[in-house]
Amino acid sequence: MSDDEDVIVVKKPKSVYYGSLEEQEKARLAALAAAVKEGAEDGDAKELGDIQISNEYMELEEEMSRDKKALLEEFERRRKARQLNVSTDDDEVRRSLRQLGEPVCLFGEGPAERRVRLRDLLSYLGEDAINKKLEEEEARIERDRGREGTWYHEGPPELREARLWIARYSLPKAKERLTKAREEVKLSGSIRAAAKQESQRKASAMSIYCSQIGDARPISFCRFSDDSQMLITASWSGLVKVWSVPDCTLLQTLKGHTCNVSSAVFHPNATLPHHFQQKIDKAKNKDSESQPEPMEVLEDVSKNVTMASCSYDGNVHLWNFASDKPMASLEGHSPSRVARVEFHPSGRFLAATVFDNSWRLWDLETATEVLHQEGHAKPVYSVSFQGDGSLAATGGMDAFGRVWDMRTGRCVMFLEGHLGAVLGVAWSPVGHHLATAAADHQTKIWDLRRRTCLYTIPAHAHLLSDVRYQRSHGHYLLTSSYDKTAKLWSNPAWHPLRTLSGHDNKVMSADISMDNKFIATCSYDRTFKLWAPDLV
Repeated sequence: MSDDEDVIVVKKPKSVYYGSLEEQEKARLAALAAAVKEGAEDGDAKELGDIQISNEYMELEEEMSRDKKALLEEFERRRKARQLNVSTDDDEVRRSLRQLGEPVCLFGEGPAERRVRLRDLLSYLGEDAINKKLEEEEARIERDRGREGTWYHEGPPELREARLWIARYSLPKAKERLTKAREEVKLSGSIRAAAKQESQRKASAMSIYCSQIGDARPISFCRFSDDSQMLITASWSGLVKVWSVPDCTLLQTLKGHTCNVSSAVFHPNATLPHHFQQKIDKAKNKDSESQPEPMEVLEDVSKNVTMASCSYDGNVHLWNFASDKPMASLEGHSPSRVARVEFHPSGRFLAATVFDNSWRLWDLETATEVLHQEGHAKPVYSVSFQGDGSLAATGGMDAFGRVWDMRTGRCVMFLEGHLGAVLGVAWSPVGHHLATAAADHQTKIWDLRRRTCLYTIPAHAHLLSDVRYQRSHGHYLLTSSYDKTAKLWSNPAWHPLRTLSGHDNKVMSADISMDNKFIATCSYDRTFKLWAPDLV
């Protein structure tokens, strides 16, 4: 009896009976029989004798026919199972089980038992169950493919003006690039091959030119200025420093970040100012006592933006050569980390990749955010602009890259193929080739015209931290890695030209100067090195 049933407790009166109880028992049984004959209710019956009375009955014939039917169906299933043709290839049996969503292997199961299990499953599901599963999977992929489209949100009026401005800027640049390419094609093949061989010969002769301790903490990033006379480095100490090339004289220390600086770049129009040149001359002549110390003149220093940097706390600072304090800060990224900043070739816009799965475009003339672009499933790490300024490529921690048309906002190409986070992106000077470096130890070369991956370079033994094309002609490619080396690769054969070994720890970033005279690498060992061709 369960606890939920109501139990009626009858309190018996305390009575003492003398003599036989036979007469009283006969009377009780007679009353019970009368109540049964009259069809008393169940409750009254329980009170009288707690006798369960039910009118339900079970059809034995129906139950027997049901069991017989199930038994016949089982015999029929076993007969069909014996007639099924199942492959004896264990690999194919495993693939079939995987397609059906069943375990590929059970504990203690051999190939014969696995084949019997597959035959039993097909006898239950039907012989064409595998084909149906494949059709369902293809239909699901088609549905998901329709949902994978990039989301576009309505932007502010400033975004439309920015897109129009970029279109007006990029079209003449593209025309100029194409004209230059046609002129190079007119040259004889021997002349072009000789120029490429000379560039690659110099690259293969690279050796250490100088090494400099850049900071008390690891140096995370380095870039040359477009005039090839300055190098900017970013450090985890929160400092950004500007150095002369090739003397490695400290020209300026920028103080404004309070945590790890992840990136620092020069403005495309930044050139060596006069007071920096005076510092360089003073360092060269510091041993000459007769040489009077020149006075620092800051009158010719432009008040425009000449540098930009970003840090882990989400701050993006803008700098000039006149002060070691930031002239402006672009807010709106915190608390997410900003991984990279990159100037648009025009110098008017600045792109920033943020760990909130988006990247931003800032108009520096108005200091406003004109674009907040989503599209990656994980944090966006790297960004690079094409030389014309019409396209931008981004790489994310989701192992995918995307190419964006800055004039329309569309994602014109989806870079799929890496197995790890895309940590570096670089455009070739020809404008239609793109290189990506990822944490899967590989560099991939992409062609926008064919919309495919041209080549995969198994570049290093550890994740790649940066990738750079030769900026003038693209005759070779530079990669840096956490395996403590940087490597040079020929274009288009992608043969290794030189391995730059010398750092004691992982190489965080690398760059090639515009005049092709120097290569810079910075490392976790707190040093940066300049490399130059050692030609006899």
